[in-house]
Amino acid sequence: MTGGTEVGASYWYAENRDVRGTAVLEAMRAYRAAEVAMRRRTQQSMDMGENELLVLRFLARASQRDELVTPVHLSRYLGITSASTTALLDRLARSGHITREPHPTDRRSVTIRSSARAEEEIRDTLGAMHERMMSVVRPMTPADRAVVVAFLDAMRDAVDSIDA
Repeated sequence: MTGGTEVGASYWYAENRDVRGTAVLEAMRAYRAAEVAMRRRTQQSMDMGENELLVLRFLARASQRDELVTPVHLSRYLGITSASTTALLDRLARSGHITREPHPTDRRSVTIRSSARAEEEIRDTLGAMHERMMSVVRPMTPADRAVVVAFLDAMRDAVDSIDA
């Protein structure tokens, strides 16, 4: 595989004669396939499933915003039951990736935080890849970045609804 996309050759968009559009969609498909493969390698490297990694990413973002996270937040985010969330959090606690702490204002609840070990493991596992990704973005002009962000937002909206 060369990494490029053969213009005009497309299984999914064969009936669409818009070669420019097809090339963009094929490039996105190739990126998504590479990202899925990276996630699989990360899961294997960290010996975790998809939901465990999603929890750690959710906790990292919440920590950056100084937001408290409860098991209810994680259940809603993952779309799983409270029992499944508890089992997931138990696994992450046993592996040393999260800590549970009493909620500061709700005695019936706990807050969930990623551990220093988890943050270090994520940095070690994903740091080099994130730096390579940033090296692609840094040289872009503000106008280029705005176009890419607008495009990705529009594509997300295009795939984020189910036709009835």
